[in-house]
Amino acid sequence: MNFMELAKARYSVRKFAPTPVTPEKLNIVLEAARVAPSAKNLQPVHIYVVQSQEEMAKMRELTPCHYGAPMVLIFAKNIQEEWRHPQEDLRSGAEDVAIAVTHAMLAATDVGLGSCWVKFFVPQEVARAYNLPAHIVPVALLPIGYAAADAAPADRHTQRKDLKELVTYL
Repeated sequence: MNFMELAKARYSVRKFAPTPVTPEKLNIVLEAARVAPSAKNLQPVHIYVVQSQEEMAKMRELTPCHYGAPMVLIFAKNIQEEWRHPQEDLRSGAEDVAIAVTHAMLAATDVGLGSCWVKFFVPQEVARAYNLPAHIVPVALLPIGYAAADAAPADRHTQRKDLKELVTYL
């Protein structure tokens, strides 16, 4: 599958099979996130793999958007390592995490896994539940696993604006 086919094949899986993810496939997803670009290559991204029954029970309390996945990746930014603009109060951590999550989602699709970008959670509650250090801020959750047999893209999945609405040539 070429890149455009992969990008179009990926969808937000909102119903997962209980099948565990193999360590080999998980490592491919994590490696894709690891090699994602970041501002000045500072790599402020940290990923927590939530997979034990006890830790997944906590996750189910923190967000309804786990969708029955066998695991959830917590993508966080290290605020001590994120790039800071020298003249403005701008930081790159959230964008750096977004790029890593995107790499992970595409890699998951490439190895036959499903995923769903989740922002419906309270970062401070996730940090507290998993005893994350103060300088680590959760940015996104990524439930990951095998899509259930009856999982399907949302109705709006294929609805895209025309390029004319998205692009302005200057």
